[in-house]
Amino acid sequence: MDHKSCYGNLYPSLLDSPYRETARGKVFSFELATIGHTYFSRREIAVDLKEWDDCLACPEFPHCYQFSSARLLLEAAVVKV
Repeated sequence: MDHKSCYGNLYPSLLDSPYRETARGKVFSFELATIGHTYFSRREIAVDLKEWDDCLACPEFPHCYQFSSARLLLEAAVVKV
């Protein structure tokens, strides 16, 4: 089965989360600005509503959303280890 190139990427990856840069998914993004290695001076998230509307119109959206969420949960578990 072929999927669109954005399939499963609603959220940015937590595994490669940059410090002082924005991590982007198709719809959601976040930025962590740090002082040193442990203190977060700023945490911001953003949502691209135009991309969200594009996703809602996609016939693969329900499965893509489930896959994206499962990937995010697994990455969150790995990051905490």
